[in-house]
Amino acid sequence: MFQNYAMVIISYNVNGIRAALRKDFLTWLSQANPDVLCLQEIKANPDQFDEAVFHELGYKYCYWYPAQKKGYSGVAILSKVEPNKVSYGTGIDYMDAEGRNIRADFDDISVMSLYLPSGTNINRLEFKLQYMDEFQQYIDNLTEEIPNLVVCGDYNICHEPIDIHDPVRLKNVSGFLPVEREWLSGFLDSGFVDSFRHLNTEAVEYSWWSYRANARANNKGWRIDYQMVSEPIHKRIERAVILSEAYHSDHCPILLEINI
Repeated sequence: MFQNYAMVIISYNVNGIRAALRKDFLTWLSQANPDVLCLQEIKANPDQFDEAVFHELGYKYCYWYPAQKKGYSGVAILSKVEPNKVSYGTGIDYMDAEGRNIRADFDDISVMSLYLPSGTNINRLEFKLQYMDEFQQYIDNLTEEIPNLVVCGDYNICHEPIDIHDPVRLKNVSGFLPVEREWLSGFLDSGFVDSFRHLNTEAVEYSWWSYRANARANNKGWRIDYQMVSEPIHKRIERAVILSEAYHSDHCPILLEINI
C-alpha cells in the first residue's frame, strides 16, 4: 500500500547507473524515498551491479530493461510495492532493441519509464522523428486499454521557450526544433498534462545541462524531462517539482506526487 493513499514517483536520467552509484546515489535515494523510481540511461545490464543495494532501501521490486548494445541507453522501474504487471518495450522491434520503454501497472495507475532518442545528427534525427510518430500511435492504443497512465522520462525535447535558456539561438538545434516541439504539443493534445508546468506555469527551471562551458553552474539548461499525466487522472496531481540539488548526472531528477 502506498503511503497516505498517494504515490510519489521520481524520474531520473542517471547517465549510467554504475557511475551514479559511485557518486553516492544511494544516500540521495534513501533521503528522497519515492514509492516508484523511473530510471533512464542505465547503461548497464543487471549482472554488472549489485541490485541488492536497492532492496536494502525497500525497493524489492526492480525491473531492468537494458539495450542490446552494452553500455548504452536502457530504462528501469524500481518500486516498493509489487506491480500487478510489468511490460518490457513496446513491441516495436527497433525501439525495443535500444531499451527505451518499460511500464509497471498498479491497481489504479500505470507508470512508464521512457527514454526518447536524441537527434544529435541527421541520421539520428530521422530515427527520432520516426520513433516519435510510432510511439504516439502506440500510446494512442495503450490509453484505450490503460487510461490512468503516467509517462515519465527523458523526452529529449524542450516544449516552449520558457523551457530552454536561449530559445532564439537554439531554435535550430535538435531538442528544440519546431518539428519536435510540434510533436510534443500533439502528445499533450492526445490526452496528457505536463505535470510540472500544470502546477508551475511561470517557473524557469531546467532538468539537463551540458557538461560544457560550466553550463550547470551558470544555469544554462534545458527542461527535457517530464512526468506526463493522462487526462483522466490529472486532477489528482498534488506536487510536481524539479530536484535540481541532485548531482549524479548531467540531468537532475523530477518528482511527481499523485493521489491514488
